[in-house]
Amino acid sequence: MKKGPRIYLIHAADVSIPPVVASFRASWPEAKVVNLLEDALMTDLADDGKLTEAMIQRICHIGRYAVKASADAILFCCSAFGPAIDECRKQVSIPVLKPNEALYEQLVARSGNVSLLATFQPSLPSMLAEIAACAKAQGTEVKVEPHLVDGALQALLDLQPDEHNRLIAEAAARQEACDVIALAQFSMAPAKTLAATRTKTPILTTPDSAVAKLKVLLA
Repeated sequence: MKKGPRIYLIHAADVSIPPVVASFRASWPEAKVVNLLEDALMTDLADDGKLTEAMIQRICHIGRYAVKASADAILFCCSAFGPAIDECRKQVSIPVLKPNEALYEQLVARSGNVSLLATFQPSLPSMLAEIAACAKAQGTEVKVEPHLVDGALQALLDLQPDEHNRLIAEAAARQEACDVIALAQFSMAPAKTLAATRTKTPILTTPDSAVAKLKVLLA
């Protein structure tokens, strides 16, 4: 088997690890994935209430470390650090992928209405801004309705994945006037199977979109 590229996956919460690893195994098993967890990033962001300069530098340091560790590409797996990842991208010479950028490209490929489901409130402002910028660049008009799925992330942290998935599926079932449903966090991807039984609207997940884009970038 041809040796695949070495891809560093940067996580701010351990709950994002299983979904993205599962996507790689299903769609790109040749890739060698390395998981790097810095779970203080998420709690610090929640405590500070904004992305600080110190946090941006931490993200950049992680990126430089991955390069020194012979990474061929970096995939950040937490959606709340967009501007910091942009700065990291400027400082390293390998492809750096934001967690949701591949998903955004799919969402804005044509004009329409999107229901964006999230479980981590601080990630929503940067995500909405990034989707709007992506749509403008593509020349499409996309209306995004964000929805926080209350209690889902805590259920996952409390080791209740079935409750996490149920809450997300119920939220998906309530999305009626949209063309597509997007699950914002990597950790939400396992809920897609159940959610798909509650709605006929197409559902996109961040891990599957990201893996597909990386395969193209590193082809």
